Amino acid sequence: MATEEDLASQEIFDRHRFNGAGASMLPQLLKALGDPGRNLRGMTVTGTNGKGSTCAFAVSALAAAGLRIGSMPSPHLQQVSERIRINGMPISASACLDAFAKVDDTLRSTGLEVNAGAVHAAAAAVHFAISGVDLAVMEANIGGRRTAVNCFDPGVKVITGVGLDHEHVLGNSLSEIARNKAGIVRDGDHVVLGDLPEEAARAAEDVLSHHTELTVWRLHQEIRYQPRTAHDGHTVLEVATPHAVHRDLPCPLHGEHQHHNLALAVAGIDAMVERGLIRGISEEALRTGLAATRWPGRLELLAPARLGPWTGRLLLDVAHNNQGVATVAPEILKQSRAAERTALVFGTLRYRNVATMLEPLPADWPVVLTRVGHPNEAAPDGMRAALATRRELYVREETADAVRHATELVGAGGLVIVLGFLSLVGRVRELFQLPPG
Repeated sequence: MATEEDLASQEIFDRHRFNGAGASMLPQLLKALGDPGRNLRGMTVTGTNGKGSTCAFAVSALAAAGLRIGSMPSPHLQQVSERIRINGMPISASACLDAFAKVDDTLRSTGLEVNAGAVHAAAAAVHFAISGVDLAVMEANIGGRRTAVNCFDPGVKVITGVGLDHEHVLGNSLSEIARNKAGIVRDGDHVVLGDLPEEAARAAEDVLSHHTELTVWRLHQEIRYQPRTAHDGHTVLEVATPHAVHRDLPCPLHGEHQHHNLALAVAGIDAMVERGLIRGISEEALRTGLAATRWPGRLELLAPARLGPWTGRLLLDVAHNNQGVATVAPEILKQSRAAERTALVFGTLRYRNVATMLEPLPADWPVVLTRVGHPNEAAPDGMRAALATRRELYVREETADAVRHATELVGAGGLVIVLGFLSLVGRVRELFQLPPG
């Protein structure tokens, strides 16, 4: 249940969300705040998908090594305090409000205008300075070149991958989007590149060629990983970078795509060691930290799940674009094979192609379309028209009604999948009384 402090932080965030300003005035705002981000070192992670998971792996491993790690994931699922974390845990509602209120007061006193992303970045920097973090693991929200966290200079930059998303902001081709993502790179950075489509890879390399004194590690070249099945049946990975070879690394997050994200996180940590930002961490700490990684709403499975008289299985994922759904589809299909009946609760943003998004999933699954009330959401009736070829379509305007209808469709022991918009997944987590995390 959100507290008054949670709601006050959300009000500050929302007030700047649609003010038409960008992040260009963030340097002036940070200066007015006393430049709390001047000593932040660590890594910045950008990319179309996989940013949050990559950050979660890195934070958990570094925290297990005894370091104090600040992170600023975006967006949040349930409460704004999830956007500012110490060692992977959201800060308290009161600490979050203190940080956001300080930024808001400074904006009022200076007359500066910035968007909500810049407010978030500034508030996180304020709290990190107070908390005395050793390192920061920063997630770029949309893009790279113009993202708010590009005001900080942590030294290591990770680009997880590039796909078509937010084209109205980033460009209509993989090349344009890759150039935008690679805009986080500065002279002298240590850059870690994930698996990029050929067009995106060429564009990123062109951007990098205009910088000096870079160290660049590319997945499948300088970085390699190999999964295998351990004696207990769980998957472990070997990850090799120019710095070290790490064996028997556990991957607790579901889906083969998480192997890619874990490898990038480990490479990012090794890059920080190479740059002298941290001393090498032990293999035991690395394994312990990776094993403890949790990232809610990413192929998050509740088994059993209970809602009123219903008991079954619930799978949550915030796949919010075509590439995201295609990536998680194999794991979703795997989970569905263990259930007699499966239904999908779906909602997304209004500029998504919903028919294309759901193509990787069976056309005979019942789909319940819904919304949470966000101004940029797609209307359920409009989604129904776009998905007219599907056999079973239902509209429930209220999220709770949509989930209850899905439980009725699948019956006891069935699987309900909630997919799409992050706020939808957050609302369902609240419905099942799952704490923010």
